[in-house]
Amino acid sequence: MGISGSLFARRFGVTEQDLERYLREALSSGGDYADLFFEYVATTSISLDETIVKSATQGVSMGAGVRVIQGERSGYAYTDDLVPERVLHAARVAAAIASGPSRQPAAAFAGPERRDCYPVATAPSETDLAERLRLVQRADEAARAYDKRVFQVQAAYGDSLRHVLVATSEGVAAHDRQPMARLNVLVLAREKGGEPRSGYGGGGGRVELSFFLNEKTPEQFAREAARQAVVQLEAQEGPAGEMTVVLGPGWPGILLHEAVGHGLEADFNRKGVSAFANRMGEQVASPLVTVVDDGTLAHRRGSINIDDEGTPSQRTVLIENGVLKGYMQDRLSSRLMGAPPTGNGRRESYQHIPIPRMTNTFMLSGESDPEEIIRSVEKGIYCAMFGGGQVDITSGNFVFSAIESYLIEGGRLTRPVRGVTLIGNGPEALKHVTMVGNDLRLDEGIGTCGKDGQNVPVGVGIPTIKLERMTVGGAR
Repeated sequence: MGISGSLFARRFGVTEQDLERYLREALSSGGDYADLFFEYVATTSISLDETIVKSATQGVSMGAGVRVIQGERSGYAYTDDLVPERVLHAARVAAAIASGPSRQPAAAFAGPERRDCYPVATAPSETDLAERLRLVQRADEAARAYDKRVFQVQAAYGDSLRHVLVATSEGVAAHDRQPMARLNVLVLAREKGGEPRSGYGGGGGRVELSFFLNEKTPEQFAREAARQAVVQLEAQEGPAGEMTVVLGPGWPGILLHEAVGHGLEADFNRKGVSAFANRMGEQVASPLVTVVDDGTLAHRRGSINIDDEGTPSQRTVLIENGVLKGYMQDRLSSRLMGAPPTGNGRRESYQHIPIPRMTNTFMLSGESDPEEIIRSVEKGIYCAMFGGGQVDITSGNFVFSAIESYLIEGGRLTRPVRGVTLIGNGPEALKHVTMVGNDLRLDEGIGTCGKDGQNVPVGVGIPTIKLERMTVGGAR
C-alpha cells in the first residue's frame, strides 16, 4: 500500500524516498529493526457544568517518532517538527541508543491490503462546532428533567481525527485515518438533607456525528446517568463475605479487561511477570470461558485498521474453552518470543514507544438465558455497573468497586445495594464461572486504558455470567 494517499504525503510532502532515507539513518549505527511513526491529530473538547459551557477548545498535535531495536534494547526519539532535518536528527539519536551490527532496510515498500473498519466520510471534528455544543446542552436538559432530585449535571464531549503513517525497515508502509467521538454525562442526585449519589452515562466510537442524533442520543445517555443516581438514593449498604456473584452484560467486562486482559499482553509474559506466563495450553479458566481480543469490529472505540507498528488488526483468541491459547503481541515481543505479531502494538502518541495493548477484549456468549442465571441463585449479588479497580499483574489479584448492584434473593433481584467491592484473583475467578449468558454486549464506547503512563481507547464486553464463589467486600 503506497503512502501517496496519506495526509503526510499530501500536506507535508513526505515521499517514500524520505522514508527510506530516515530508515537508513536509523540503522546507520546498527540494529535489527527500525520503524517510523508519523502522527497528526486534530482534537475538540467541550465541557458543560451547571448549564454553563465551562470550556470549548480545539487543537492540533503532530510529530514523528523513530525506533531502533537491537535484541531486547530499544532506542527511541521523536520530534514535533516534520521537516527532514528534524526527523533525521531523531533517527540518529535512536540509532545511537540501540547500536549494533549494521544492516540496511528493505529495498522497497509494500503494505497490508487496505481495509476500513470505520468508514466515516465526515469525521465529527470536521463538523460545525455549534452542532457538537448542542449535544452537551441536550444531555444537561434531559438529565435535569428526569427527576427533581437531580441537582447537578456535568456533560462533556470530545472528538479527534488522527492520521498515522508507519514505515519499517522490513519494507512495510501503511497509513490510517482514525476518527473518534465520545459524549459523557455525570449526574448527582440527593434526597432533601441526604448525601448525594452519582450516576454515569456515555458512549461513542469511531463514528459520524449522526451517531449521536440517530443511534445513541444525548437524552439516552443522560437518562441512564440520572437513573443510576436515583437508584442509589434507595440503596442500602451491601453485604460482605464469600458469595455467588452475577455480572451483568456490557461494561462489567472491565473486570475481565483488568483482571485477565493485561495479564495476557505479551510483554508481561515475555518477562515472566504475568500470572499467565509459561502456561500456554493449560486450563486457566472454566470450560465455559472463551475470551478474544478483536480490533476489527466496525466503528468500535477500540478498533484499528492497523496498529501503531503498521500491522493489520485481527481477532485473537486468548482463552478458548478455558484453555490459554495466545497472547497479544507487538513486534518486539513477537520477535523475542518467536510468535507472529497480532496487531496489538499501540502507543498514545508519537512521543511514546509502542507496547502490547488491548483493542476490544470480551468474553463470548454462552448458552444460558440471563433470567435463568439469576433464578439459579438463592442468595448473592448482581453487579450491573463498575467504577474503578486495582490489579496486580504478577499475582492476578484485583479489587473492583461496583457502582450499581442489587441483592439476589430467592432467584430474583430485590434491593439495590451500595459500597460493594469484588475481591479476588483473575485466573482463579474465571475457574468459578458456572453459567454464561447468551447476551454478549459490548460497552457503549467509553473505555480508556492506562499502561506504563500511556492511555489508549479500548472496548470491553461480557455476557451475563455467574461466578459461583467470590469474596465480596461491603459494610456488613
